[in-house]
Amino acid sequence: FSAEQEAHALRKAMKGLGTDEDAIIEILTRLNGSQRQQVLITYKSSIGRDLIEDLKSELSGNFERVIVGMMTPTTLYDVHELRRAMKGAGTDEGCLVEILASRTNEEMRLINQNYKCQYDCTLEEDIVSDTSSLFRRVLVSLATGNRDEGTYVDEALAQQDAQCLYEAGEKKWGTDEVTFLTILCARNRYHLLRVFDVYRGIAGKDITDSIKSEMSGDLEDALLAVVKCVRNKPAYFAERLYKSMKGLGTDDNTLIRVMVSRSEIDMLHIRREFLTMYGKSLYSFIKGDCSGDYRKVLLRLCGG
Repeated sequence: FSAEQEAHALRKAMKGLGTDEDAIIEILTRLNGSQRQQVLITYKSSIGRDLIEDLKSELSGNFERVIVGMMTPTTLYDVHELRRAMKGAGTDEGCLVEILASRTNEEMRLINQNYKCQYDCTLEEDIVSDTSSLFRRVLVSLATGNRDEGTYVDEALAQQDAQCLYEAGEKKWGTDEVTFLTILCARNRYHLLRVFDVYRGIAGKDITDSIKSEMSGDLEDALLAVVKCVRNKPAYFAERLYKSMKGLGTDDNTLIRVMVSRSEIDMLHIRREFLTMYGKSLYSFIKGDCSGDYRKVLLRLCGG
C-alpha cells in the first residue's frame, strides 16, 4: 500500500472532463479505514488539495454520501450522523437509537469527546433539547456510555431483575418504564442474557413481546434495540438493513449508515445473519434495491 500512489490515482480519476467513478470505487473499497485516512493526508500534502472537497464536487447523491462516509473517520462519522439526526427538519429517532444502543463504552466516550469539539455543545445537551419524556431518558442513559462491560453474572440479582421487570410491566396495570430503563441500560450483556432467560420462565413470554405490549413509539423502539443489541448485534443490523430496503422506496440514510459504519467491524456476521433471517443474501437484496454507482459501491462494501 502506497498512500502516495493511491492519492495520485484518485486525483487522476477526477481530473479533466468527466469522472472515473469506477476507479474511485475500486481504490477506496480496496483500502481499509486507516489507509483511507493516510491517503487523505497524503492527498493534501502532495497535491495540495482537499480530497473530500474534490470528491464532493465530482460526485453527487447517495453515491457521494457513501464515498464521503467512507473517507470520514469512524467516530466522526457517528458524530455527524447523530447531529444530522437532531439538527435537520424533524428528528431521525431511528438513527439516534441505532447508534446509541449499539456502540461500546469506549466508542461512546470518543463520540462524546468529538461531538463537543465539533459542535461546542455536548451530545447530551442536544439530545435533551431535541427529544422528550422517557425516550429522552433512555437516550441520555445510553449516551453516557456507562454500561457495565464485565462478564460476571450474579444469579440472585438476575432473578431479582427479571422479577422486577415482570412486576414493572406484565404484572401491573400501567407500566413502570423506569425499571426497564435502569436494568436494560446499565447491566452487562451476560447478566442481561441470563435475566431474559429467567424472565421468560416467570412471564411465560419473551422480554421483547412484553416491551411491545407494554410500550409504544420511540420508547418501545429504543428498548427493543437495546435488547436486540445485547442478544445479537449483527442480527440487529441485519434487520435494520432489511427494513431499509424492504417495501416501496429505500431508507437511504439507514442503508448508507449501516453499510459504511459496520463494513470493517462485523459485516461478515451481518451478512450471515441476514441470510439466516431472510433467506436471501444481503448482496442480492442491495442489488435488487439500488442502482448505478451507488449500488456498485454498496456491493463492494458488502463483499461476497
